[in-house]
Amino acid sequence: MRTLVAEDDDSIGEAIVATLESGGHVVDRVVSGRHADQALASGAFELLVLDLGLPGLDGTEVLRRLRQRGEGMPVLVITARDALNERVQVLDLGADDYLVKPFALTEFEARVRALMRRAANRGATELRIGNLTLNLPGQRITVGGQAVDLTRREFALLAALATRQDRVTSRAQLIEAICSWDDDLTDNGLDIAIHRVRRKLEHSGVGIRTIRGLGYLLQEGQGE
Repeated sequence: MRTLVAEDDDSIGEAIVATLESGGHVVDRVVSGRHADQALASGAFELLVLDLGLPGLDGTEVLRRLRQRGEGMPVLVITARDALNERVQVLDLGADDYLVKPFALTEFEARVRALMRRAANRGATELRIGNLTLNLPGQRITVGGQAVDLTRREFALLAALATRQDRVTSRAQLIEAICSWDDDLTDNGLDIAIHRVRRKLEHSGVGIRTIRGLGYLLQEGQGE
C-alpha cells in the first residue's frame, strides 16, 4: 500500500515510516502542509497519516482539500491537539481515525490495520485470476491454494498489475506503484523485478504479457 506520512517532527516521522515499512507499506514522507497537498494531488497514494500542526498549511486544510477533490483514501490524523472540538472537526472533515500524541507504535499499527480492513471491505479483499489469488490486506498470494513467497516489491508489482488486469499498465505506473520517492529504480531494475515475478508464476497458468511500446498485462496463459 502506497502511504504518505505528513509529519514535521523527525523523531515521530521516522518512527512512523519505519513501522509502516516493516508492515509492507511503500512510504513517502513530507514535512509541510503545502508539500502534502501537492503530493496528494498526484493521486498516487492509498493511505494518509496526517499531522494537524504542519507548517505552511495546516493539516485540517490539507484534509479539507483532499476530500473536496473527491479522494476517498483512509486518513489517520495524529496530533498533539486533544480538545474535543478538534477531534469532532477533523472527523467531520473526513478523517477516518484520530490519535493523540504521544501514542504507542503498537496502537498506531493496530489503527492502520483497522483502516486497511475497512478500505478493503469497501472493495475487493482478494483478486483472482485463473489459479492465482492475491490477498491484498495480508499481502499474500497463493497458486492453487499453495503460498508463493514474494518480496514486498514483487507483491506491489503483481498487485499493481492485478488491480488493472483489464488494462495495460505502463512502466511509469509500475515504478510509481512499487517505489517511494527515496527508492532508486532503474529501467533495468524494473526488468529484473518483472523477470523474478514471471519466474515465480511460471507454473501458475498466469503470465505477465509485454505489450510492446505500451506496458504490461496480467492474464491467464504465459506470454512475453
